[in-house]
Amino acid sequence: MKIGIDISQVVYGTGVSKYTNNLVNALLKLDQKNEYIFFGGSLRRVEDLRKFHKSLAGNSVLKTFPISPVIADFIWNKLHIFPIENFLGDIDIFHSSDWSQPPARHTRRVTTIHDLIPLLYPAESHGEVVGAHTKRLKWVTKEADRVIAVSEATKRDIVKHLGIPEKKITVVYEAPDFLVKKMGERQIGEMREKYNLPNEYLLAVGANPRKNIERIAQAVSKINNAPPLVVIGRKIDINITSYNIIWLGYVNNDRDYSTILSGASVLVYASLYEGFGLPILDAFTCEIPVVTSNLSSMKEVAGGAAVLVNPLDVLEISHGIEKALATRSDLVKKGLARVKQFSWEKAAHETLAVYEEVVGK
Repeated sequence: MKIGIDISQVVYGTGVSKYTNNLVNALLKLDQKNEYIFFGGSLRRVEDLRKFHKSLAGNSVLKTFPISPVIADFIWNKLHIFPIENFLGDIDIFHSSDWSQPPARHTRRVTTIHDLIPLLYPAESHGEVVGAHTKRLKWVTKEADRVIAVSEATKRDIVKHLGIPEKKITVVYEAPDFLVKKMGERQIGEMREKYNLPNEYLLAVGANPRKNIERIAQAVSKINNAPPLVVIGRKIDINITSYNIIWLGYVNNDRDYSTILSGASVLVYASLYEGFGLPILDAFTCEIPVVTSNLSSMKEVAGGAAVLVNPLDVLEISHGIEKALATRSDLVKKGLARVKQFSWEKAAHETLAVYEEVVGK
């Protein structure tokens, strides 16, 4: 097969960027039989795309074009012109990215839907992002031969909100980033000094309303002698002034992220909605107990290895944190066993099986 994949997203440092990076690396290590042709669209980051491609092993070609995300949205999502074959030539299948959905003359099309946040929580996304995804998903619903969902929860959302039949959706789980790993005491000590962190702290990731930081902070404030709450994410105004919260802002350095996670007492990930919930697996990898929500994909990803709570119930979150602190050793063992069930090699196998099935049809 000639397999085309849009890798334009790898340069932006987002969750989709890491997904694309890890999947492409795993596919090329796994598959020595097929030919890979990568589409790279960018106005200012072409050299970054080329640098990424040079880091890859395996049989692949990169074709770059001066097409920014805004241009891609306009020509492919809005006008829906210029088939992908115009750029990559004759290919058997094209795996589109999270941002745009190009038309095709004969090429089979697969796309990954990570979540429906722009549709379900539009206030958390920029208007351009909401508009782009709304248009893109219209074409995905109409034209995609197969949709890859990153969880069963996301699959249910796709069926419910987009009306795509279940038989056209395949669930392929993500896995922890290969750069995330358990860090030692020396690195953790250096990180505490760098970020001015205490010896013990609870950790939350993300600070938009969907991440539920205000309820998490309220829950921590109800625990006697609780460690401070450290938040990776921008500072937001929340209705709690009696409890000290340490806001770290964005942490884009993978080593720092791994070290901050490794130094935490508990990851409190009581989000209101996630398409997958990758920080849960990251925490398991770093041998940190997890408190997470009993809904959406989080219960599914945790698989019995975390303390599950109702994210709308402050008291239940509080009790969940206390339980995680008291049963830390048991939860760490369960987390290490659970995370072994996820790997990018497995994701690559399952994604390649989707390609083969779709082209075979």
